[in-house]
Amino acid sequence: MSLLPPPAKHCLLPSEKLSSTASRILALFPGPDRRRPIWAIALPIMGGMMSQNILNLVDIGMVGHLGDTALAATGIGSFTNYLAISFIIGLSAGVQALAARRLGEERYDETAVPLNGGLLLALLIGVPLCAVLFLAIPSAYAFLSDDPAVIEQGVPYLQVRILSMVAVGMNFSFRGYWSAIHLTGVYLRTLLIMHTVNIFLNWVLIFGNLGAPEMGVFGAGLATTISLYIGTALYFFFALRHARDKGFLRGIPSRSTLWQQFRLSLPSSLQQLFFSAGLVTLVWIMSQIGTAEVAAVNVLMTFHITAVLPPFGVALAATTLVGNALGRKDIEDAARWGWNAAALALVYGVLLSVVLIPLADPLLGVFLTNPDTRQLAYWPMILWALVICFDTSGMVLMNALIGAGDTRRSMWISVIAQWAFFLPAAYIIGPVLGFGLLGVWVVNGIYRMGQAIACMRQWKRGHWTSIEL
Repeated sequence: MSLLPPPAKHCLLPSEKLSSTASRILALFPGPDRRRPIWAIALPIMGGMMSQNILNLVDIGMVGHLGDTALAATGIGSFTNYLAISFIIGLSAGVQALAARRLGEERYDETAVPLNGGLLLALLIGVPLCAVLFLAIPSAYAFLSDDPAVIEQGVPYLQVRILSMVAVGMNFSFRGYWSAIHLTGVYLRTLLIMHTVNIFLNWVLIFGNLGAPEMGVFGAGLATTISLYIGTALYFFFALRHARDKGFLRGIPSRSTLWQQFRLSLPSSLQQLFFSAGLVTLVWIMSQIGTAEVAAVNVLMTFHITAVLPPFGVALAATTLVGNALGRKDIEDAARWGWNAAALALVYGVLLSVVLIPLADPLLGVFLTNPDTRQLAYWPMILWALVICFDTSGMVLMNALIGAGDTRRSMWISVIAQWAFFLPAAYIIGPVLGFGLLGVWVVNGIYRMGQAIACMRQWKRGHWTSIEL
């Protein structure tokens, strides 16, 4: 079953066929009445994620006053912490898909039931996982660094960050819920308060201000963990105000409901885990080529993560709007929301390419002061700019599949593209055959385009239309 806008029924002349094709393509782009709901959900998410990037820069600036060892300890710790929490982040997918579907079905008093399930799963999964990782960190950290000074500061930093596991799981579940019921402004307000608290606690705990002990790197980790739990408390406060009549904390979900939600969330959790592990593997592959290549990749990946923030907000909007439409049993509208959001992301990617290509060298010069390393990163940057439009639109359709409850298909597309194609090919092309960073980034472009095409084909085929939640 194809879910593209249908062509005209009568026999068409060649000129009419061209016009019909153009009209079908234009139908993929949303008008003002459909752009407004997308932006209403996406913009607060974009603002929250941009604030997170700013917070990361502030953290780096504060810890940077403690020296290179402190920066290395927090850098390794933060990256490893992301890998550790990636599995529990996936809980938000199940919450958002189910809550959006209930809203579309007009079962308003049940929209928060998936949130209850997500919070309970965060507790049941987060507590034992946190305990195991906390005990494993001292011995595992030796594989991440062989510098005794980095290990001395990095182990307690990572341990205190791991203690936020339950808060992270709950906070992402809340984000999924607020996105599903079109209240992403609550997410943005909470995140801004969390970030403000984090910056203040950094100033107090890192440097020992206001009479507090000077904790250095450990203080930075403690400040982040405290701010995350404060964010959880704020989410509970807002949910009691806005979602009590929608089933929030009104009874424990049944075992069957909880099992259904876990099965729905598990593919997204595994997808997050494999994706983050893939980033670690990519850095290792580049380290087999050279140190300059690792430095260049770090900058290229920073550009990539920053560039996809706006379309990621659109992707989460697509997750919600597709789920709402399917709850109303309106399959054609659900399909249109997927195409409309992907078209917006495509336009964004094209505009970004137009800006980035002529500015590639000066932008790289801000981060890479070594001319040789900057030249090494230049053509990969151009290649990335040329395919970003495919990457952004593919990401949106992948999240649209999640909104439809097709989390397994979304997972397999992501895992197979990354682990069966990109990473093995990158290793062969880069370190083995000697084509270096440029060769790896050619493979990266093929990987991004192929993943986008796979998502487009799956959305067009419409297997997701028969999934019941």
